[in-house]
Amino acid sequence: MAPNTTALPLPFHPYYPLDLEIPHYLANQWDTFTLVSIFAAGCAAIFSSTYLLVMRIRPRISTADLLTVLWFVLCGCIHLFFEGYYAYNFRRMPLMQDLFGQLWKEYSLSDSRYQTQDAFVLCMETITAVCWGPSSFILAAMIATDHSLRYPLQAIISLGQLYGDVLYYATCLFDFYILGLEYSRPEPAIFWGYFVFMNSFWIVIPSILLFNSVRATGRAFSALKKMEKTLKTSTNGNGSLKKTI
Repeated sequence: MAPNTTALPLPFHPYYPLDLEIPHYLANQWDTFTLVSIFAAGCAAIFSSTYLLVMRIRPRISTADLLTVLWFVLCGCIHLFFEGYYAYNFRRMPLMQDLFGQLWKEYSLSDSRYQTQDAFVLCMETITAVCWGPSSFILAAMIATDHSLRYPLQAIISLGQLYGDVLYYATCLFDFYILGLEYSRPEPAIFWGYFVFMNSFWIVIPSILLFNSVRATGRAFSALKKMEKTLKTSTNGNGSLKKTI
């Protein structure tokens, strides 16, 4: 008697392409509204606690610096904990049912690569978690204490974030236009809300901060050159005066 070779059907999943194989997939227990609300509440808690701490450390901090501190503390939390969670659990993402696991499965509706152990996504998220997570917290502390090395580190982190996000978009566009692969569901709220809008923060804000860092560095070198010229002129003047006497 011939053995039964009928393949068992793979579990149903909502990700694109619909014929994508995602073994051991478990549907989320919480709905979209609940997950998005929890994420928003978490961001609000991070902003509130950071604001109170910064006001105690540096009460006269400028609005621009305060907003930058809030941004990098949020980045540190997302990079280190949320993206670090993915890097650590990437093999088990389809069956994860804790909060971060369900949040990742919700976001994966706009990019199914997070459920398929994609090499680029894993490497990009791991580098982001390891490099930009801790350094974002360090930079936030530097800004809060008005440290002189704030701008060089700000430029490095912002460039890294911008570079990673550009590559993230670029690989999706390449796969879509060249290979005909589509990773996002077609619903506008998912594609434009998750994939475009949520990721655009790491295009726009790092670009602004990178520009500010370059401008501040340029001003610092200009001021240094002026000071050197002034000192040189002062020294030459004193030497001429002594020679005349």
